[in-house]
Amino acid sequence: MNRFLAGILVLALAALVSTDATAAEVAVRAKTIYTMEGDPITDGVVVIRDGKIAAVGAAGSVNIPSDAKVYDAEIVTPGLIDTHATVGLTGILNQKQDQDQLEHSEPIQPQLRAIDAYNAHDPLVAWVRQFGVTTVHTGHAPGELVSGQTMIIKTRGNTVNDGLVRETAAVAVTLAKSARKHGDKSPGTRGKMMSMLREALIETQTYMRKRESDDPEKKADRDFKKEVLASVLRKEVPLMVTAHRANDIANAFRLAKEFDFRLILDGAAESHLMIDEIKAAGVPVILHPMMARYYGDLENASMETAAILRDAGILVGMQSGFEGYVPKTRVVLFEAAIAAANGLGLEGALRTITIDAAKILEIDDRVGSIAVGKDGDLAFFDGDPFEYTTHCVGVLIDGQFEPGETYKQID
Repeated sequence: MNRFLAGILVLALAALVSTDATAAEVAVRAKTIYTMEGDPITDGVVVIRDGKIAAVGAAGSVNIPSDAKVYDAEIVTPGLIDTHATVGLTGILNQKQDQDQLEHSEPIQPQLRAIDAYNAHDPLVAWVRQFGVTTVHTGHAPGELVSGQTMIIKTRGNTVNDGLVRETAAVAVTLAKSARKHGDKSPGTRGKMMSMLREALIETQTYMRKRESDDPEKKADRDFKKEVLASVLRKEVPLMVTAHRANDIANAFRLAKEFDFRLILDGAAESHLMIDEIKAAGVPVILHPMMARYYGDLENASMETAAILRDAGILVGMQSGFEGYVPKTRVVLFEAAIAAANGLGLEGALRTITIDAAKILEIDDRVGSIAVGKDGDLAFFDGDPFEYTTHCVGVLIDGQFEPGETYKQID
C-alpha cells in the first residue's frame, strides 16, 4: 500500500511540474521587433503564455508578469518559415541510409507520405533551427513526375508527431529536366510528362465517380494512389508543381485550368518572363533559392526575380530547395538575404520567410507574424538578420527552447 501511495504521489508531482512548465510565461524584450503585422516596434516586448503570444507592443504598453522568464534581445522576428525544403527526409550525412527524399522505382507515386519518411532526430533539423527556422514545408523532392506528398512541421520534438502542423500539405509534381528519363524509360519528353499526368488525373476522375456509386458491383475498390489525387481534384490539397522554363510554367497553368485544382508554382526560374500569366492564374510562387546554380533549367534565373514578382503583386515565398549535390539543402535565411540585396529590401525579404510564406502554406492563422493568439515562435538575432556577420542567438518554438538549447542573455 505504501508503494502504491508513493507511486500516486510521484505521478501527482510529475503532473504538477508538467502543468507548471506548460503554464510558464515568457517575456522577450528587444530593441527592435519585426512583427510583420505593421511597422517594426522599437524597444518592444513580447509575452508568451501557454505557448501562444499573449501580448506584444512597446515596452511601456505591455505588462511583464512578475513570474515570467525574461529574455533580452537585439532583434526579434517571427520564427522563420522555409516554404519548400527536404529537411528531415534529406539527412545531414548525405549517405544512402539518410536520403529518403526520392523514390525512383516509378514516375507517379502520390501515395508516398512525407510523415512516414521524416526523421525528427536528424542533425540537419537542429542545424536549420539554429538559423532561426522554426517551421518547414518539407517532403518528397523534385525529381520524379509525381514524387510524393509534403507536410508542414515545426523543427522541434522527439518524433514527427510532436511538431506536426499539417500531415499532407501538397502533392509534389515536377515538370522539369530532373524528372525526364534517359534512353527508353518514360517519361522522356515534355509531351510524355503531360500525357502521363493527364492520364492519371482522368483515371482518378473515373475512380471518383465509381467510388460514389450506390451499386456494389460498380463501386471501385480503394486505390491509395487515386485517393491522393482525388484529394487534389476535390481541392482539399494543392498540387505543387516545380517548373522553371516558361513553357513548363505554361503547361502547369494549362493543366490546372483543365482539371480545376489548386496550384502552387515552385522553382519558377523564368517567372519574370511570365508575370501577366502568373497574375491571371492567381497562383503564389515559391521561388528557387537565390544562390542555386544558374544553368540548365535555371539558366535564365535572376536574383532580382523576387523583387519583380513582389512589385507585380504576386505572393512570393523563399525556399531552401533540393539539389543533387552536397549539401542538398540550403539555409533559407541566406537565400532571402540575397533577395534583400537585389531589390527586395530587408522587410520585403523577411516577408518571404515569415508572413508571406505562411499565407502560401495557409498557416498564417498560427505562424508567420508576431500577433496575439499566434504560436510563440520567435527568432533572436544580434543584428540585422540578413547581415553576414549577424548570428541567430536563440529560437523559441511554442514558447520553449529545445532541450539542450538555451539563450545566454537571461535576465
